[in-house]
Amino acid sequence: MNLSRRLRVGVPLLALFVAAAAFAQNPGSSPIKHVLLISIDGMHSLDLANCSKGISTINNGAPYCPSLAALETHGVHYLQALTPRPSDSFPGLTAIVTGGTPRSAGFYYDVSYDRKLSPPYSTTPYGIIGGPTLCPSVIGTQVGYDEEIDVDLTQINGGGGIDTDYLPRDSSRNCAPVYPHSHLRVNTIFEVVKQNGGYTAWTDKHPSYEWTNGPSGAGVNDFFGPEINSAVVPLNQKGYNVPSCHVIPDPTSLSDWTTSFANIQCYDKLHVQAVLNQIGGKTHDGSQAAPVPVLFGANFQAVSVGQKLVEPTIGQTGGYVDALGTPSSELLGEIQFVDSSIGQFVSELKEKGLYDSTLVIITAKHGQSPIDITALLRIPADNPTDQPPSQILSPSGVGPGLPVAQALEDDVSLIWLTDQSQTTADVATLAANRTLFGGGEIFAGNSLKLFFPDPLIDSRTPDIIVAPDVGVVYTGGKAKVSEHGGFANDDRNVLMIVSNPSYSPSTFTGTVETRQVAPTILQALGFDPSALQAVQREGTEVLPGLPFTSGKK
Repeated sequence: MNLSRRLRVGVPLLALFVAAAAFAQNPGSSPIKHVLLISIDGMHSLDLANCSKGISTINNGAPYCPSLAALETHGVHYLQALTPRPSDSFPGLTAIVTGGTPRSAGFYYDVSYDRKLSPPYSTTPYGIIGGPTLCPSVIGTQVGYDEEIDVDLTQINGGGGIDTDYLPRDSSRNCAPVYPHSHLRVNTIFEVVKQNGGYTAWTDKHPSYEWTNGPSGAGVNDFFGPEINSAVVPLNQKGYNVPSCHVIPDPTSLSDWTTSFANIQCYDKLHVQAVLNQIGGKTHDGSQAAPVPVLFGANFQAVSVGQKLVEPTIGQTGGYVDALGTPSSELLGEIQFVDSSIGQFVSELKEKGLYDSTLVIITAKHGQSPIDITALLRIPADNPTDQPPSQILSPSGVGPGLPVAQALEDDVSLIWLTDQSQTTADVATLAANRTLFGGGEIFAGNSLKLFFPDPLIDSRTPDIIVAPDVGVVYTGGKAKVSEHGGFANDDRNVLMIVSNPSYSPSTFTGTVETRQVAPTILQALGFDPSALQAVQREGTEVLPGLPFTSGKK
């Protein structure tokens, strides 16, 4: 089972860039010349506390993430760092690189709905209905920005990138396809850094993460997006060469990289090699000389897979063994792998004489829920009489002409209705059937608008959101023991370290948000955080407790 598959049932840019250049401080005045930004997807603040302080039952009580622990000794450790709601990869990374939540950025999930766009030219591999004549005749469509827009999602390079026939279309622009970067409503830190003369790079898990370029489409000089959901192959080809993975470590799970505890590490090594090449003054594949990026980084998937995967072919289950966050042996291995990789980054920065001038930021796009395995309830897999919210409202499924136009359900349920006038009645139906979908909270109407724009005005806001009890995961199978996307603390409380060898160790116990990373990066580099549209719109502050941000907003 493909773990990534879920139960699917402003300001003009030119003016913004001019303003950014006008307001930028002299970057020469900042001792920070580079920022290395790393997302360890899924890693909780609790995971960092356990691995850096030690647990009596692991490694004789000694820390089992020495590289992360070392970064803490000369940096600020934020204990209560929260991701935005929903806590999924797209809104999670959007917050980190724009400074904004879905309220301003407009990204709710990698698969969502837009009431102003038209369907793609062709039906996607995962079933988003398309057709040549559906634009402009049909307004309102499911929007897929996951692997289904690849030319060939079975290939590590996505078959060469994005197939425009699978993209939603904009009837107001002669039915032009809408790339992921064009769907983003606010600019990114990559755009601001590049407009101020800095070289930028980013590595992530799908070609669709080209949206990090921002609405300009040009914010990232060196983007690398190997397809994580491609078929597993030996990594011995040009541009995808990892010597330790010339032989597939786990030949029992070849459908995609997320289905194996061992193979996911090979996939992540592509990201590691890209960053090492960039530190060494090369492009991500090592083929050409390039400036060391002013802003660069990557994400890791190994911990996320270690938290959720059940791999029956080898009889292993990931996740945690107790409510205290003690990792299973499988998760422990993934945490240690990522920690070792971060150690490689630090060693390479030191080797190249860049460590003192580099700010290292470690955080996560999202957490994972539940930590306590005894709370796990997979609906309907663990109880066939239970149903996800979308099925309760739309028993025949979701899609055009059905009561639910789109639903995205992991450990949260986002529902876009075909007829928005039915919202109140549908909320009543859900409330009357709360025991079927795992309880929790229902957000709609004014309660929804506390977090997001009014769905009657904004074309992308879901009409109803259900945040079920902690531990509920909407899935028809048993290939995972946790998920992300929800509103719970397990989903949102992630690790965060901001480190430089000149900093004294400190711990910040107050609540901060991952969206504060974006303005903090610009402040560190000597640029004005208000160059970010989302910072202006949401009033996002820089992170507290840092030498260059103390007393600043």
